[in-house]
Amino acid sequence: MSKNSFLKGAVVLGVAGLIVKILGAFFRIPLGRLITSEGMGYYQTAYPIYVLLLSISTSGFPIAISKMVSERRAVGNYKGAHRVFTITLKILLVLGLLTFSIFFFGARIIVNALNNPNAYYSMVALAPALLFVPIMAAYRGYFQGRNNMTPTAVSQIIEQSARVGFGLILAYFLMPKGLDYAAAGGSFGATAGAIFGMAFILFVYYINKPKIEKELLKSEEFEEESYKVIIKSMLTIALPIIIGASVMPIMNMIDVSIVINRLMASGYTQSEANALYGQLTGMAATLINLPQVLTMSIAMSIVPVVSQAYALRDMESVKENANLSVRMAVLLGLPSGVGLMVLATPIMQLLYPNEPASIGQILFFMSLGVVFLSLIQTLTGILQGLGKSQIPVMNLFIAAIFKLVCTYTLTSIPSLNVKGAAIGTVLAYMIAAGLDIYWVRKLLNIKFDINHLLIKPLLTAAIMGVVAKLTHMGLTDKLGNSLSTVIAIVLAIIVYVVVLILIGGITKEEIEKLPKGKKLSKFIPSKK
Repeated sequence: MSKNSFLKGAVVLGVAGLIVKILGAFFRIPLGRLITSEGMGYYQTAYPIYVLLLSISTSGFPIAISKMVSERRAVGNYKGAHRVFTITLKILLVLGLLTFSIFFFGARIIVNALNNPNAYYSMVALAPALLFVPIMAAYRGYFQGRNNMTPTAVSQIIEQSARVGFGLILAYFLMPKGLDYAAAGGSFGATAGAIFGMAFILFVYYINKPKIEKELLKSEEFEEESYKVIIKSMLTIALPIIIGASVMPIMNMIDVSIVINRLMASGYTQSEANALYGQLTGMAATLINLPQVLTMSIAMSIVPVVSQAYALRDMESVKENANLSVRMAVLLGLPSGVGLMVLATPIMQLLYPNEPASIGQILFFMSLGVVFLSLIQTLTGILQGLGKSQIPVMNLFIAAIFKLVCTYTLTSIPSLNVKGAAIGTVLAYMIAAGLDIYWVRKLLNIKFDINHLLIKPLLTAAIMGVVAKLTHMGLTDKLGNSLSTVIAIVLAIIVYVVVLILIGGITKEEIEKLPKGKKLSKFIPSKK
């Protein structure tokens, strides 16, 4: 594969990934406004379990198929490449049936065990997606192995668009039947997305079938690999990826399995506990994940850069890029966290006007985790570029243990209630980020400039936070919460950027090293 085709493929998948991430991040805001925190509690009981099962059945297989198909095609073994695809497709069909059966037929048992029986319809609505997504994953992996990233990218966008569209429309029309049905309508969006995404990629395969058949006819003759050999090779590649991809869903599952039960143990009714859980995971957590749309691009960009420099043993370049990417994560994550903290209640009242003002307290506590989450994403990219992808997985598992203990202990304290789970999440992010930093420093023998990395951005973010808070307080009586919050956010962004440049928190030279940096650097004065 040429460097240009590799980069083109990476860009295609990267852009699609960002679009999908943005659509997914904003989906839950109108959904939350529509079905309220109670409905989000039902939705969020089903969805993390679905994501975990989906990670197990699909996360590693597309990459494994892509690698194995590409290797066989490179030597002219087109029949062998297609055999890998067909065998893996059968495996994923079986896994899809298995996970669908667990989710569909075990739905009643699962929701009762979680003390949230009204989440039953949401689980049932999600279950069919577990049949279709694995099939789609097999075809995506096959096309990626053929160095054709477009089917994967387009099918991802179609899948997510259908999910958002059908989810919101169905939730709206099912509202008269009750919040449990409306939440199920939102959940069915994932099934609709899977059907549309699968239909598209099957159509692309059908269009390409004549070309594929011609390739099979001109294939070089190789000894046919047995099922056992192919499956063993497949699992060797896929299992580590599956384990890594399952860590975050497992952390979310901790909240599903603990929060509602612990809230009820402390005296809340099932309905109250479910609503608090919906506020935590379906509303506040949605905003905490929004900055990832920005930091995701850093993580995606740093992997090939670090990997290439490390392969060439250009350690100065590795250290320089690692340092820059960590700084960018802090420069994006810190103001996002501070902004969400100082405007927590106004932002939640703007987005969810029908929810109690106390929902802002949940966002306040969770906002502390934004900068750590940004660092985790970027540091994971660095470690992957160094060929140490197992390290961030291990660190997240360690963090998950702390989250489990902290969430179980704090959530049952009535004065903290669901905020205890938020503190547990922040603690987990803090530990994982700290461990990632330790390993990056150890592996690269790198030293971070605390003044440049932390003190200047922290000072700038603090000034920004004060301006945002004072602006909102000064305008609320005259303009109301919504308009004053928007003005405060816009002014805060301007103040942050201006102050950061004025105190030398970021330089023209650093900006130029980023993707599209030369265009952005025109607005920044050079160092004197």
